[in-house]
Amino acid sequence: MTETRNRGPRRPAGLLPRVTCPHCWVQFSPEDIVWVSEHAELYGDERLGPDQPRRFLPTRFTIEGLALDARGLPCHQLACPNCHLIVPRALLEMEPLFVSIFGSQNSGKSFYLASLTWELRRKLPLNFQISFADADPAMNRILSEYEESVFANGAGQVPIQLGKLINKTQVQGDMYDTVAFGTQTVTYPHPFLLAMRPLEQHPNAARAAELGKVVCLYDNAGESFLPGADSATIPVTRHLARSRVLLFVCDPMQEARFRAACPRAAALAPGARLIRQEPILQEAAARIRKYAQLKQNEKHSAPLVVVLTKCDMWSSLLNDERPQEPYQFVAADDGHSMYAIHAAAIERRSQEARALLLKLCPELVVAAEGLSQHVLFVPVSALGWNVSTFGELPTIRPADAEPYWATVPLLYSLSKHVKGLIPRTG
Repeated sequence: MTETRNRGPRRPAGLLPRVTCPHCWVQFSPEDIVWVSEHAELYGDERLGPDQPRRFLPTRFTIEGLALDARGLPCHQLACPNCHLIVPRALLEMEPLFVSIFGSQNSGKSFYLASLTWELRRKLPLNFQISFADADPAMNRILSEYEESVFANGAGQVPIQLGKLINKTQVQGDMYDTVAFGTQTVTYPHPFLLAMRPLEQHPNAARAAELGKVVCLYDNAGESFLPGADSATIPVTRHLARSRVLLFVCDPMQEARFRAACPRAAALAPGARLIRQEPILQEAAARIRKYAQLKQNEKHSAPLVVVLTKCDMWSSLLNDERPQEPYQFVAADDGHSMYAIHAAAIERRSQEARALLLKLCPELVVAAEGLSQHVLFVPVSALGWNVSTFGELPTIRPADAEPYWATVPLLYSLSKHVKGLIPRTG
């Protein structure tokens, strides 16, 4: 095996000058990234503990540019020099796009997240000529389990209670990573990382290096927004201040006044817990202002989409109960025909939903519009119109799950705020 010594290989063309860690959000030069040892004897890392392979800054490389660990084995994984957590290679080449998904307990965040990524994997390549795939399959294991449980379930024809398809997001466990900095331990949220870049048929394929992004999705438990739940040792919601898109998942059926106005409310369990959700927005706003160093009356520049879940239960309260998804096919003379976001249709729907909320839950509208300069209200259904009630518990046959408008919140935001990636009309 041929190797070079004493210095790393020359930085390949196309690497970013600065890399942002998706775990601790520290920025560093690509030359400072550490590698993960491969040899079985090289276990015990100063940051991650005795059960993790040792991280190291290499001085020897193979001719192909792979670092050699202390026992001479070629290494393949990279890690952040600050927190030592894994950093996919895609983040050395593409800018991160931080997207925060947050909401109250039992608002449907995890179901919505599974529907969002499942649908994006299908629709972006077929309709928008954009690839959308795991930047690191191992880091996305939990997300893949969510998707498979709902949309690729071997018992697809068997009615299953929703609570048995996806477990509630916890405040500890696999959704978080703990790192030791000397005598202090810090718990970081575990991100899901998906690489998104234009394909050859995309009209802006020549700008793929510029437009390509690593979408970093964060999903917090509702309990993370309780007072005192975020601190220097548990900074689990600080991604909010760095996010380019904020997705607030709100279940209108948890609001007493909304439920009273909904004809289908009788199908719900009579003892179901009702939760006020505007305190979550208010707490998120306070944390964003604190960590983004905004004035108390200053609004955040990142767009906020209020994702109104379970619209299959309540959309009869709107003018149009079930409009088609707002994507239009656009024919181009240069042969790059593809779909585009129908912005006017989405904005009309948003205005209808806002008017309904203003009538039934005005404090939600006030809290949302006090947080961001750009607010959109989008009714969605993570599972579609085939959810039924069995023994007072929501149930579905996984084969019948048909997400409705699940991709609209993110694709609309990208079409407006990442110019040249997602075309839009209207």
